[in-house]
Amino acid sequence: MKSDQQIILELKQEKTKQAAFRSLVSTYKERLYWHIRKIVISHDDTDDVLQNTFIKVWRNIDNFREESGLFTWLYRIATNESLTFLNQKKKKTFVGNEESNDYILENLQTDPYVDGDEIQYRLQKAIAQLPDKQRLVFNMRYFDDIKYQDMEKILETSEGALKASYHHAVKKIEEYFKSEE
Repeated sequence: MKSDQQIILELKQEKTKQAAFRSLVSTYKERLYWHIRKIVISHDDTDDVLQNTFIKVWRNIDNFREESGLFTWLYRIATNESLTFLNQKKKKTFVGNEESNDYILENLQTDPYVDGDEIQYRLQKAIAQLPDKQRLVFNMRYFDDIKYQDMEKILETSEGALKASYHHAVKKIEEYFKSEE
């Protein structure tokens, strides 16, 4: 497997760009898929957002300044594409955050690709009811084990704000489980 630096170098050279891009996609598509999936929930929507993410990477690789790692840059693009997708969906259906959360819950219940036991389903249901930013931070920290310093670069927000969002998300999830008892 090629290193990120090797992939970047080859992506920026015309004769090796296509092969390097295939290598990048094969290296990161699964991790990005699951990151996006936790944001948009639906498998079909995730595939669309993932494709848009890689299109944006292809178009903008020459602008990548390598101030952050490749992984961080890809996650930032995937996150932004996911949030843009959700915002466009809200605008198209004229829904607010409450209805948006209902849409996410409905996708969670009807998606044939969602599996797991009752506890996992209840956790996903609790997470789906969080505000967008808290849901995003919780998923990145809890499931993806992304450090706050990396999240800070991906989400372009302060570490303190991220820790506060995570803390509030955990408290809301705990309250959800207590209310379900």
